[in-house]
Amino acid sequence: MPALDDRRRRAQKRKPRELPREKPTRSEREKKPALRIPGPRGWLGRARGEASVIDPVEEWRGTTVQVCGLHPFSIGTGTPMIGVPMGLQLFTGATVCADPVSWFQDADLISNPSMFVLGLPGLGKSTYTRRTAAGLAGLGTLPLVLGDLKPDYVDMIKALGGQVITLGRGRGNLNVLDPGEAYEAAERLRIAGKEKERIQVLADAHGRRHTMVSALLTILRKEPPTDREESIIDRALRVLDEHHEGVPVLGDLLRVIQEAPQEIRDVALDRGNDERYKAITENLEASLISLTTGGRLGETFAHPTTVAMQRDRPVVYDVSSIDDSDTDLQAAILLACWSAGFGTVNVANALADAGLEPRRHYFVILDELWRALRAGRGMVDRVDALTRLNRQRGVGLAMISHTMSDLLALPTEEDRMKARGFVERAGMVVCGGLPGAEMGMLTSAVPLSRAEQELLTSWQDPGTWDTGPGSEPPGRGKFLIKVGGHPGIPIKVELVEAERAINDTNKLWHATTAFPEPNESNPMIGLEDAEHAAHEFAVETEGAALIEDAGAA
Repeated sequence: MPALDDRRRRAQKRKPRELPREKPTRSEREKKPALRIPGPRGWLGRARGEASVIDPVEEWRGTTVQVCGLHPFSIGTGTPMIGVPMGLQLFTGATVCADPVSWFQDADLISNPSMFVLGLPGLGKSTYTRRTAAGLAGLGTLPLVLGDLKPDYVDMIKALGGQVITLGRGRGNLNVLDPGEAYEAAERLRIAGKEKERIQVLADAHGRRHTMVSALLTILRKEPPTDREESIIDRALRVLDEHHEGVPVLGDLLRVIQEAPQEIRDVALDRGNDERYKAITENLEASLISLTTGGRLGETFAHPTTVAMQRDRPVVYDVSSIDDSDTDLQAAILLACWSAGFGTVNVANALADAGLEPRRHYFVILDELWRALRAGRGMVDRVDALTRLNRQRGVGLAMISHTMSDLLALPTEEDRMKARGFVERAGMVVCGGLPGAEMGMLTSAVPLSRAEQELLTSWQDPGTWDTGPGSEPPGRGKFLIKVGGHPGIPIKVELVEAERAINDTNKLWHATTAFPEPNESNPMIGLEDAEHAAHEFAVETEGAALIEDAGAA
Protein backbone atom coordinates (compact mmCIF):
# COMPACT_ATOMS: atom_id res chain seq x y z
CA MET A 1 0.00 0.00 0.00
CA PRO A 2 2.54 2.67 -1.15
CA ALA A 3 -0.09 5.40 -1.58
CA LEU A 4 -1.23 5.12 2.05
CA ASP A 5 2.37 5.05 3.30
CA ASP A 6 3.23 8.25 1.39
CA ARG A 7 0.15 10.01 2.74
CA ARG A 8 0.99 8.98 6.31
CA ARG A 9 4.56 10.25 5.88
CA ARG A 10 3.40 13.64 4.57
CA ALA A 11 0.98 14.02 7.52
CA GLN A 12 3.75 13.28 9.98
CA LYS A 13 6.00 15.89 8.37
CA ARG A 14 3.35 18.60 8.78
CA LYS A 15 2.95 17.94 12.58
CA PRO A 16 5.21 20.15 14.71
CA ARG A 17 7.51 18.26 16.93
CA GLU A 18 6.96 18.69 20.68
CA LEU A 19 9.93 19.70 22.70
CA PRO A 20 10.80 17.40 25.56
CA ARG A 21 9.52 18.62 28.90
CA GLU A 22 12.05 19.56 31.46
CA LYS A 23 11.79 17.72 34.79
CA PRO A 24 10.95 20.00 37.74
CA THR A 25 13.85 20.68 39.98
CA ARG A 26 13.97 19.54 43.57
CA SER A 27 13.28 23.02 44.88
CA GLU A 28 10.16 23.32 42.70
CA ARG A 29 8.90 20.00 44.01
CA GLU A 30 9.38 21.16 47.57
CA LYS A 31 7.54 24.43 46.89
CA LYS A 32 4.49 22.67 45.30
CA PRO A 33 3.59 19.57 47.31
CA ALA A 34 1.18 17.11 45.71
CA LEU A 35 -2.49 17.75 46.55
CA ARG A 36 -3.87 14.92 48.62
CA ILE A 37 -7.64 14.25 48.75
CA PRO A 38 -9.24 12.14 51.50
CA GLY A 39 -11.16 9.02 50.47
CA PRO A 40 -14.89 8.44 50.99
CA ARG A 41 -14.24 7.35 54.59
CA GLY A 42 -11.83 10.18 55.45
CA TRP A 43 -8.04 10.14 55.90
CA LEU A 44 -6.75 6.62 55.82
CA GLY A 45 -4.25 5.52 58.38
CA ARG A 46 -3.79 5.36 62.09
CA ALA A 47 -5.08 8.34 64.09
CA ARG A 48 -6.17 10.12 60.89
CA GLY A 49 -9.97 10.03 61.38
CA GLU A 50 -10.99 7.19 59.10
CA ALA A 51 -14.72 6.46 59.51
CA SER A 52 -15.72 2.80 59.78
CA VAL A 53 -19.45 3.56 59.32
CA ILE A 54 -20.89 6.28 57.09
CA ASP A 55 -24.21 7.74 58.22
CA PRO A 56 -26.85 7.97 55.48
CA VAL A 57 -27.63 11.39 54.12
CA GLU A 58 -30.72 12.95 55.64
CA GLU A 59 -33.61 13.29 53.22
CA TRP A 60 -36.19 16.08 53.34
CA ARG A 61 -39.33 16.71 51.35
CA GLY A 62 -40.84 19.99 50.30
CA THR A 63 -42.93 21.65 47.63
CA THR A 64 -41.40 23.09 44.47
CA VAL A 65 -41.96 26.57 45.89
CA GLN A 66 -40.00 25.76 49.05
CA VAL A 67 -37.03 23.89 47.56
CA CYS A 68 -36.71 25.63 44.19
CA GLY A 69 -33.50 27.30 45.32
CA LEU A 70 -31.82 24.01 46.19
CA HIS A 71 -31.39 22.92 42.56
CA PRO A 72 -29.68 20.66 41.59
CA PHE A 73 -29.79 18.94 44.97
CA SER A 74 -33.56 18.30 44.90
CA ILE A 75 -35.04 15.40 42.94
CA GLY A 76 -38.57 14.29 42.17
CA THR A 77 -40.30 11.18 43.49
CA GLY A 78 -42.40 8.54 41.80
CA THR A 79 -44.44 7.45 44.85
CA PRO A 80 -47.85 8.90 45.76
CA MET A 81 -47.87 11.58 48.44
CA ILE A 82 -51.64 11.85 49.07
CA GLY A 83 -53.15 9.96 51.98
CA VAL A 84 -51.90 8.22 55.11
CA PRO A 85 -48.09 7.73 55.31
CA MET A 86 -47.81 3.94 55.19
CA GLY A 87 -44.05 3.41 55.01
CA LEU A 88 -40.98 3.59 52.81
CA GLN A 89 -40.59 2.31 49.28
CA LEU A 90 -38.63 -0.89 49.63
CA PHE A 91 -35.95 -0.12 47.01
CA THR A 92 -35.71 3.68 46.84
CA GLY A 93 -36.54 4.59 50.44
CA ALA A 94 -39.12 7.17 49.33
CA THR A 95 -42.13 7.78 51.55
CA VAL A 96 -45.36 6.16 50.30
CA CYS A 97 -48.79 7.53 51.24
CA ALA A 98 -51.78 5.32 50.48
CA ASP A 99 -55.30 4.74 51.71
CA PRO A 100 -58.50 3.92 49.81
CA VAL A 101 -60.44 7.00 50.94
CA SER A 102 -57.81 9.62 50.03
CA TRP A 103 -56.91 7.92 46.76
CA PHE A 104 -60.59 7.91 45.80
CA GLN A 105 -61.71 11.28 47.17
CA ASP A 106 -58.64 13.49 46.77
CA ALA A 107 -56.18 11.90 44.35
CA ASP A 108 -58.72 10.25 42.01
CA LEU A 109 -56.35 7.27 41.64
CA ILE A 110 -59.00 4.58 42.18
CA SER A 111 -62.69 4.39 41.28
CA ASN A 112 -63.83 2.52 44.40
CA PRO A 113 -62.88 3.49 48.00
CA SER A 114 -62.06 -0.05 49.11
CA MET A 115 -59.04 -2.25 49.64
CA PHE A 116 -58.47 -5.97 50.04
CA VAL A 117 -55.52 -7.13 52.19
CA LEU A 118 -54.04 -10.61 51.68
CA GLY A 119 -51.14 -12.23 53.50
CA LEU A 120 -50.10 -15.15 55.65
CA PRO A 121 -50.64 -14.97 59.43
CA GLY A 122 -48.11 -13.04 61.49
CA LEU A 123 -46.82 -10.80 58.68
CA GLY A 124 -48.70 -7.64 59.70
CA LYS A 125 -52.05 -7.48 57.87
CA SER A 126 -53.88 -6.12 60.91
CA THR A 127 -51.01 -3.74 61.64
CA TYR A 128 -51.23 -2.34 58.12
CA THR A 129 -54.98 -1.86 58.52
CA ARG A 130 -54.61 -0.23 61.93
CA ARG A 131 -52.08 2.23 60.51
CA THR A 132 -54.58 3.06 57.74
CA ALA A 133 -57.49 3.46 60.17
CA ALA A 134 -55.52 5.60 62.62
CA GLY A 135 -54.24 7.83 59.83
CA LEU A 136 -57.73 8.25 58.37
CA ALA A 137 -59.04 9.14 61.82
CA GLY A 138 -56.52 11.98 61.87
CA LEU A 139 -57.78 13.08 58.45
CA GLY A 140 -61.41 13.15 59.62
CA THR A 141 -62.68 9.70 58.56
CA LEU A 142 -64.16 7.68 61.44
CA PRO A 143 -63.11 4.00 61.64
CA LEU A 144 -65.88 1.44 62.29
CA VAL A 145 -64.86 -2.13 63.18
CA LEU A 146 -68.17 -3.97 62.85
CA GLY A 147 -67.20 -7.22 64.52
CA ASP A 148 -63.70 -7.71 65.98
CA LEU A 149 -63.27 -11.47 66.35
CA LYS A 150 -59.71 -11.55 67.79
CA PRO A 151 -59.70 -8.65 69.06
CA ASP A 152 -57.14 -6.57 67.17
CA TYR A 153 -58.66 -3.09 67.17
CA VAL A 154 -59.93 -2.48 70.71
CA ASP A 155 -56.73 -0.79 71.89
CA MET A 156 -56.60 1.43 68.81
CA ILE A 157 -60.21 2.57 69.20
CA LYS A 158 -59.59 3.29 72.89
CA ALA A 159 -56.50 5.33 72.01
CA LEU A 160 -58.57 7.33 69.50
CA GLY A 161 -61.16 8.09 72.17
CA GLY A 162 -63.73 5.87 70.48
CA GLN A 163 -66.48 3.56 71.66
CA VAL A 164 -65.90 -0.10 72.52
CA ILE A 165 -69.10 -2.21 72.53
CA THR A 166 -68.64 -5.73 73.95
CA LEU A 167 -71.05 -8.44 72.81
CA GLY A 168 -71.29 -12.15 73.61
CA ARG A 169 -72.89 -14.62 75.95
CA GLY A 170 -73.37 -12.85 79.27
CA ARG A 171 -71.32 -9.83 78.13
CA GLY A 172 -73.70 -7.61 76.20
CA ASN A 173 -76.87 -7.60 74.14
CA LEU A 174 -77.81 -6.20 70.74
CA ASN A 175 -81.52 -5.82 70.08
CA VAL A 176 -82.14 -6.46 66.38
CA LEU A 177 -85.49 -4.62 66.64
CA ASP A 178 -83.84 -1.46 67.95
CA PRO A 179 -84.03 1.23 65.23
CA GLY A 180 -81.04 2.98 66.77
CA GLU A 181 -81.08 6.69 66.11
CA ALA A 182 -83.59 6.42 63.25
CA TYR A 183 -86.60 7.62 65.27
CA GLU A 184 -84.70 10.58 66.69
CA ALA A 185 -83.42 11.50 63.22
CA ALA A 186 -86.94 11.16 61.76
CA GLU A 187 -88.28 13.60 64.34
CA ARG A 188 -85.54 16.12 63.54
CA LEU A 189 -86.33 15.79 59.84
CA ARG A 190 -90.05 16.33 60.53
CA ILE A 191 -89.34 19.52 62.46
CA ALA A 192 -87.11 20.71 59.61
CA GLY A 193 -89.90 20.08 57.09
CA LYS A 194 -88.08 17.21 55.34
CA GLU A 195 -91.03 14.83 55.10
CA LYS A 196 -89.63 12.79 52.20
CA GLU A 197 -86.33 12.21 54.00
CA ARG A 198 -88.20 11.29 57.22
CA ILE A 199 -90.17 8.59 55.41
CA GLN A 200 -86.99 7.21 53.85
CA VAL A 201 -85.23 6.96 57.23
CA LEU A 202 -88.16 5.12 58.82
CA ALA A 203 -88.50 2.78 55.82
CA ASP A 204 -84.80 1.94 55.99
CA ALA A 205 -85.05 1.18 59.71
CA HIS A 206 -88.07 -1.06 59.12
CA GLY A 207 -86.30 -2.91 56.31
CA ARG A 208 -83.18 -3.52 58.39
CA ARG A 209 -85.18 -4.95 61.30
CA HIS A 210 -87.17 -7.20 58.97
CA THR A 211 -83.98 -8.40 57.27
CA MET A 212 -82.28 -9.15 60.59
CA VAL A 213 -85.19 -11.22 61.94
CA SER A 214 -85.26 -13.22 58.70
CA ALA A 215 -81.47 -13.67 58.86
CA LEU A 216 -81.62 -14.98 62.44
CA LEU A 217 -84.32 -17.46 61.45
CA THR A 218 -82.20 -18.57 58.48
CA ILE A 219 -79.14 -19.21 60.68
CA LEU A 220 -81.25 -20.97 63.31
CA ARG A 221 -83.11 -23.23 60.86
CA LYS A 222 -80.37 -23.61 58.23
CA GLU A 223 -82.95 -22.55 55.66
CA PRO A 224 -84.75 -19.25 54.96
CA PRO A 225 -88.29 -18.57 56.23
CA THR A 226 -91.22 -19.04 53.87
CA ASP A 227 -92.87 -16.21 51.97
CA ARG A 228 -95.88 -16.34 54.28
CA GLU A 229 -93.67 -16.12 57.35
CA GLU A 230 -91.86 -13.13 55.83
CA SER A 231 -95.22 -11.38 55.37
CA ILE A 232 -96.27 -12.18 58.94
CA ILE A 233 -93.01 -10.74 60.31
CA ASP A 234 -93.38 -7.60 58.22
CA ARG A 235 -96.96 -6.97 59.36
CA ALA A 236 -96.13 -7.76 63.02
CA LEU A 237 -93.34 -5.17 62.99
CA ARG A 238 -95.76 -2.55 61.67
CA VAL A 239 -98.25 -3.40 64.43
CA LEU A 240 -95.47 -2.95 67.00
CA ASP A 241 -94.54 0.45 65.53
CA GLU A 242 -98.15 1.62 65.78
CA HIS A 243 -99.15 0.29 69.22
CA HIS A 244 -96.02 -0.51 71.25
CA GLU A 245 -94.58 2.04 73.66
CA GLY A 246 -90.79 2.27 73.64
CA VAL A 247 -88.34 0.03 71.81
CA PRO A 248 -89.68 -3.50 71.23
CA VAL A 249 -87.67 -6.72 71.58
CA LEU A 250 -88.11 -10.16 70.04
CA GLY A 251 -90.36 -11.19 72.92
CA ASP A 252 -92.79 -8.42 71.96
CA LEU A 253 -92.75 -9.63 68.34
CA LEU A 254 -93.58 -13.15 69.53
CA ARG A 255 -96.40 -11.84 71.74
CA VAL A 256 -98.00 -9.91 68.87
CA ILE A 257 -97.96 -12.99 66.64
CA GLN A 258 -99.51 -15.10 69.42
CA GLU A 259 -102.23 -12.51 70.06
CA ALA A 260 -103.21 -12.76 66.37
CA PRO A 261 -104.57 -9.27 65.57
CA GLN A 262 -106.65 -8.97 62.45
CA GLU A 263 -103.84 -7.31 60.43
CA ILE A 264 -101.62 -10.37 60.89
CA ARG A 265 -104.46 -12.86 60.32
CA ASP A 266 -105.15 -11.21 56.97
CA VAL A 267 -101.63 -11.82 55.64
CA ALA A 268 -101.51 -15.30 57.22
CA LEU A 269 -104.61 -16.30 55.16
CA ASP A 270 -106.15 -18.23 58.05
CA ARG A 271 -109.67 -17.87 56.51
CA GLY A 272 -111.06 -16.90 59.93
CA ASN A 273 -110.06 -20.25 61.46
CA ASP A 274 -108.10 -20.09 64.72
CA GLU A 275 -106.77 -23.61 64.36
CA ARG A 276 -105.54 -22.84 60.84
CA TYR A 277 -103.79 -19.69 62.10
CA LYS A 278 -102.01 -21.63 64.86
CA ALA A 279 -100.85 -24.24 62.36
CA ILE A 280 -99.53 -21.56 60.00
CA THR A 281 -97.57 -19.70 62.71
CA GLU A 282 -96.45 -22.73 64.75
CA ASN A 283 -92.95 -23.02 63.22
CA LEU A 284 -92.44 -19.26 63.36
CA GLU A 285 -93.43 -19.17 67.03
CA ALA A 286 -91.10 -22.06 67.82
CA SER A 287 -88.14 -20.27 66.19
CA LEU A 288 -88.85 -17.01 67.99
CA ILE A 289 -89.15 -18.85 71.31
CA SER A 290 -85.71 -20.34 70.67
CA LEU A 291 -84.32 -16.84 70.03
CA THR A 292 -85.85 -15.39 73.20
CA THR A 293 -85.27 -18.16 75.75
CA GLY A 294 -81.61 -19.05 75.21
CA GLY A 295 -81.54 -21.54 72.37
CA ARG A 296 -78.53 -22.17 70.14
CA LEU A 297 -78.01 -18.44 69.63
CA GLY A 298 -78.46 -17.64 73.32
CA GLU A 299 -80.22 -14.54 74.59
CA THR A 300 -77.87 -12.06 72.94
CA PHE A 301 -80.65 -10.69 70.74
CA ALA A 302 -83.57 -11.10 73.18
CA HIS A 303 -82.94 -8.12 75.47
CA PRO A 304 -82.61 -4.34 75.01
CA THR A 305 -79.35 -3.08 73.55
CA THR A 306 -76.74 -2.74 76.27
CA VAL A 307 -74.73 0.09 74.66
CA ALA A 308 -76.11 2.18 71.80
CA MET A 309 -73.75 2.99 68.92
CA GLN A 310 -72.82 6.65 68.39
CA ARG A 311 -72.37 8.09 64.92
CA ASP A 312 -69.80 10.77 65.73
CA ARG A 313 -67.01 8.59 67.20
CA PRO A 314 -64.84 5.65 66.16
CA VAL A 315 -66.58 2.39 67.13
CA VAL A 316 -65.54 -1.24 67.54
CA TYR A 317 -67.84 -4.18 68.31
CA ASP A 318 -65.74 -6.55 70.42
CA VAL A 319 -67.09 -10.06 69.79
CA SER A 320 -63.86 -11.89 70.64
CA SER A 321 -65.49 -13.77 73.52
CA ILE A 322 -67.45 -15.96 71.07
CA ASP A 323 -65.65 -19.25 70.52
CA ASP A 324 -64.57 -20.13 67.00
CA SER A 325 -66.54 -23.35 67.17
CA ASP A 326 -69.76 -21.40 67.75
CA THR A 327 -70.12 -20.51 64.07
CA ASP A 328 -73.88 -19.90 64.19
CA LEU A 329 -73.60 -17.26 66.89
CA GLN A 330 -70.62 -15.70 65.11
CA ALA A 331 -72.62 -15.40 61.90
CA ALA A 332 -75.67 -13.97 63.67
CA ILE A 333 -73.75 -11.42 65.69
CA LEU A 334 -71.66 -10.29 62.71
CA LEU A 335 -74.82 -9.72 60.67
CA ALA A 336 -76.36 -7.79 63.57
CA CYS A 337 -73.25 -5.61 63.92
CA TRP A 338 -73.18 -4.88 60.19
CA SER A 339 -76.87 -4.01 60.23
CA ALA A 340 -76.49 -1.67 63.21
CA GLY A 341 -73.35 -0.05 61.78
CA PHE A 342 -74.71 0.66 58.31
CA GLY A 343 -78.02 1.77 59.82
CA THR A 344 -76.11 4.43 61.74
CA VAL A 345 -74.28 5.42 58.54
CA ASN A 346 -77.62 5.84 56.73
CA VAL A 347 -78.95 8.06 59.52
CA ALA A 348 -75.81 10.21 59.40
CA ASN A 349 -76.11 10.58 55.61
CA ALA A 350 -79.80 11.50 55.82
CA LEU A 351 -79.14 14.24 58.39
CA ALA A 352 -76.20 15.53 56.35
CA ASP A 353 -78.28 15.61 53.15
CA ALA A 354 -80.89 17.67 54.98
CA GLY A 355 -78.24 20.12 56.21
CA LEU A 356 -78.83 19.26 59.87
CA GLU A 357 -75.35 17.84 60.53
CA PRO A 358 -71.92 18.02 58.91
CA ARG A 359 -71.02 15.33 56.41
CA ARG A 360 -69.15 12.41 57.99
CA HIS A 361 -67.21 9.70 56.21
CA TYR A 362 -66.53 6.28 57.69
CA PHE A 363 -63.91 3.58 57.19
CA VAL A 364 -65.46 0.14 57.75
CA ILE A 365 -63.11 -2.75 58.58
CA LEU A 366 -64.12 -6.37 57.97
CA ASP A 367 -61.19 -8.33 59.42
CA GLU A 368 -60.93 -12.13 59.31
CA LEU A 369 -63.35 -12.08 56.39
CA TRP A 370 -62.93 -15.80 55.76
CA ARG A 371 -64.53 -16.55 59.14
CA ALA A 372 -67.53 -14.39 58.35
CA LEU A 373 -68.03 -15.94 54.92
CA ARG A 374 -67.97 -19.48 56.30
CA ALA A 375 -70.17 -18.70 59.29
CA GLY A 376 -73.48 -19.34 57.56
CA ARG A 377 -75.80 -18.85 54.64
CA GLY A 378 -76.43 -15.31 53.56
CA MET A 379 -73.03 -13.98 54.65
CA VAL A 380 -71.54 -13.93 51.14
CA ASP A 381 -74.56 -12.07 49.77
CA ARG A 382 -74.39 -9.55 52.60
CA VAL A 383 -70.70 -8.79 52.02
CA ASP A 384 -71.32 -8.70 48.28
CA ALA A 385 -73.97 -6.00 48.79
CA LEU A 386 -71.60 -3.99 51.00
CA THR A 387 -68.78 -4.07 48.45
CA ARG A 388 -71.08 -2.79 45.73
CA LEU A 389 -72.71 0.02 47.72
CA ASN A 390 -69.86 1.42 49.83
CA ARG A 391 -69.20 4.26 47.36
CA GLN A 392 -72.86 5.30 47.36
CA ARG A 393 -72.99 5.11 51.16
CA GLY A 394 -69.98 7.40 51.53
CA VAL A 395 -67.80 4.83 53.34
CA GLY A 396 -64.41 3.32 52.71
CA LEU A 397 -64.10 -0.43 53.11
CA ALA A 398 -61.22 -2.70 54.14
CA MET A 399 -61.54 -6.48 53.77
CA ILE A 400 -58.83 -8.72 55.21
CA SER A 401 -58.19 -12.42 54.67
CA HIS A 402 -55.23 -14.79 54.56
CA THR A 403 -55.20 -16.23 51.05
CA MET A 404 -57.35 -16.58 47.95
CA SER A 405 -57.86 -20.22 48.94
CA ASP A 406 -59.86 -19.06 51.97
CA LEU A 407 -62.25 -17.19 49.70
CA LEU A 408 -62.55 -20.03 47.18
CA ALA A 409 -63.20 -22.73 49.81
CA LEU A 410 -66.91 -21.92 50.09
CA PRO A 411 -69.36 -24.79 49.54
CA THR A 412 -71.15 -23.55 46.41
CA GLU A 413 -69.74 -22.32 43.10
CA GLU A 414 -72.03 -19.27 43.24
CA ASP A 415 -70.56 -18.17 46.58
CA ARG A 416 -67.01 -18.79 45.32
CA MET A 417 -67.56 -16.54 42.31
CA LYS A 418 -68.99 -13.80 44.51
CA ALA A 419 -66.04 -14.05 46.91
CA ARG A 420 -63.58 -13.76 44.04
CA GLY A 421 -65.41 -10.61 42.97
CA PHE A 422 -64.48 -8.99 46.31
CA VAL A 423 -60.84 -8.91 45.20
CA GLU A 424 -61.59 -7.98 41.61
CA ARG A 425 -63.76 -4.98 42.57
CA ALA A 426 -61.45 -3.65 45.29
CA GLY A 427 -59.96 -0.25 44.49
CA MET A 428 -56.55 -1.38 45.72
CA VAL A 429 -55.19 -4.81 46.63
CA VAL A 430 -52.47 -4.99 49.29
CA CYS A 431 -50.51 -8.26 49.30
CA GLY A 432 -48.11 -9.52 51.95
CA GLY A 433 -46.13 -12.75 51.90
CA LEU A 434 -48.00 -15.52 50.04
CA PRO A 435 -47.09 -19.09 49.05
CA GLY A 436 -46.31 -19.89 45.45
CA ALA A 437 -49.43 -22.04 45.12
CA GLU A 438 -51.53 -18.88 45.52
CA MET A 439 -50.07 -17.10 42.51
CA GLY A 440 -52.32 -18.79 39.96
CA MET A 441 -55.53 -17.89 41.82
CA LEU A 442 -54.31 -14.41 42.67
CA THR A 443 -53.19 -13.49 39.15
CA SER A 444 -56.61 -14.53 37.84
CA ALA A 445 -58.06 -11.61 39.83
CA VAL A 446 -55.09 -9.19 40.02
CA PRO A 447 -52.46 -8.93 37.24
CA LEU A 448 -48.99 -9.56 38.70
CA SER A 449 -45.69 -9.63 36.85
CA ARG A 450 -43.19 -12.44 37.35
CA ALA A 451 -40.96 -10.17 39.44
CA GLU A 452 -43.89 -9.21 41.68
CA GLN A 453 -44.85 -12.84 42.18
CA GLU A 454 -41.29 -13.75 43.15
CA LEU A 455 -41.22 -10.83 45.58
CA LEU A 456 -44.40 -12.00 47.32
CA THR A 457 -43.23 -15.60 47.60
CA SER A 458 -39.86 -14.49 49.02
CA TRP A 459 -41.69 -12.78 51.89
CA GLN A 460 -43.40 -15.96 53.07
CA ASP A 461 -40.21 -17.59 54.39
CA PRO A 462 -39.83 -17.93 58.17
CA GLY A 463 -37.10 -16.19 60.13
CA THR A 464 -33.63 -17.52 60.84
CA TRP A 465 -32.94 -20.16 63.47
CA ASP A 466 -30.93 -17.66 65.51
CA THR A 467 -32.79 -15.83 68.26
CA GLY A 468 -32.72 -12.06 68.47
CA PRO A 469 -33.93 -9.05 66.51
CA GLY A 470 -32.82 -10.46 63.16
CA SER A 471 -34.78 -13.70 63.52
CA GLU A 472 -38.16 -12.29 62.51
CA PRO A 473 -39.67 -13.35 59.16
CA PRO A 474 -38.22 -11.43 56.20
CA GLY A 475 -41.69 -10.47 55.02
CA ARG A 476 -42.99 -8.98 58.25
CA GLY A 477 -44.30 -5.49 57.58
CA LYS A 478 -43.65 -5.69 53.81
CA PHE A 479 -46.52 -5.25 51.37
CA LEU A 480 -47.11 -4.74 47.67
CA ILE A 481 -49.77 -2.16 46.78
CA LYS A 482 -51.50 -2.98 43.50
CA VAL A 483 -53.99 -0.81 41.63
CA GLY A 484 -55.30 -2.43 38.45
CA GLY A 485 -52.57 -3.16 35.95
CA HIS A 486 -50.14 -0.53 37.27
CA PRO A 487 -46.78 -1.73 38.62
CA GLY A 488 -47.00 -2.57 42.32
CA ILE A 489 -45.43 -0.36 44.99
CA PRO A 490 -43.42 -2.45 47.50
CA ILE A 491 -43.27 -0.83 50.93
CA LYS A 492 -42.00 -1.53 54.44
CA VAL A 493 -44.25 -0.40 57.28
CA GLU A 494 -42.23 1.05 60.15
CA LEU A 495 -44.06 1.59 63.43
CA VAL A 496 -43.48 4.68 65.52
CA GLU A 497 -43.13 4.29 69.27
CA ALA A 498 -46.69 5.46 69.96
CA GLU A 499 -48.08 2.64 67.78
CA ARG A 500 -46.26 -0.29 69.34
CA ALA A 501 -48.61 -0.70 72.29
CA ILE A 502 -51.78 -0.86 70.18
CA ASN A 503 -50.16 -3.23 67.66
CA ASP A 504 -49.13 -5.90 70.16
CA THR A 505 -51.36 -8.88 69.34
CA ASN A 506 -49.37 -11.33 71.52
CA LYS A 507 -50.25 -9.86 74.92
CA LEU A 508 -51.29 -13.19 76.39
CA TRP A 509 -47.76 -14.50 75.76
CA HIS A 510 -46.10 -11.79 77.83
CA ALA A 511 -45.38 -12.70 81.43
CA THR A 512 -46.20 -9.20 82.63
CA THR A 513 -49.67 -9.19 81.08
CA ALA A 514 -50.61 -12.85 81.41
CA PHE A 515 -51.84 -12.21 84.98
CA PRO A 516 -54.69 -9.92 86.10
CA GLU A 517 -53.86 -6.34 86.92
CA PRO A 518 -53.58 -5.70 90.69
CA ASN A 519 -56.77 -4.52 92.38
CA GLU A 520 -58.46 -4.77 95.75
CA SER A 521 -59.91 -8.21 95.10
CA ASN A 522 -56.79 -9.66 93.48
CA PRO A 523 -53.55 -7.99 94.64
CA MET A 524 -51.33 -10.83 93.41
CA ILE A 525 -49.44 -10.47 90.16
CA GLY A 526 -46.67 -12.85 89.12
CA LEU A 527 -45.67 -16.17 90.68
CA GLU A 528 -43.36 -14.81 93.39
CA ASP A 529 -45.93 -12.28 94.56
CA ALA A 530 -48.58 -15.00 94.62
CA GLU A 531 -46.43 -17.26 96.83
CA HIS A 532 -45.63 -14.36 99.15
CA ALA A 533 -49.28 -13.36 99.45
CA ALA A 534 -50.28 -16.98 100.10
CA HIS A 535 -47.68 -17.23 102.88
CA GLU A 536 -48.86 -13.99 104.48
CA PHE A 537 -52.45 -15.19 104.29
CA ALA A 538 -51.52 -18.47 106.02
CA VAL A 539 -49.69 -16.63 108.80
CA GLU A 540 -52.59 -14.25 109.38
CA THR A 541 -55.09 -17.13 109.44
CA GLU A 542 -52.99 -19.10 111.93
CA GLY A 543 -52.62 -16.03 114.14
CA ALA A 544 -56.34 -15.36 114.08
CA ALA A 545 -57.04 -18.98 115.06
CA LEU A 546 -54.66 -18.74 118.06
CA ILE A 547 -56.35 -15.55 119.26
CA GLU A 548 -59.78 -17.18 119.02
CA ASP A 549 -58.55 -20.22 121.00
CA ALA A 550 -57.11 -17.95 123.69
CA GLY A 551 -60.34 -16.00 123.93
CA ALA A 552 -62.34 -19.19 124.26
CA ALA A 553 -60.04 -20.44 127.03
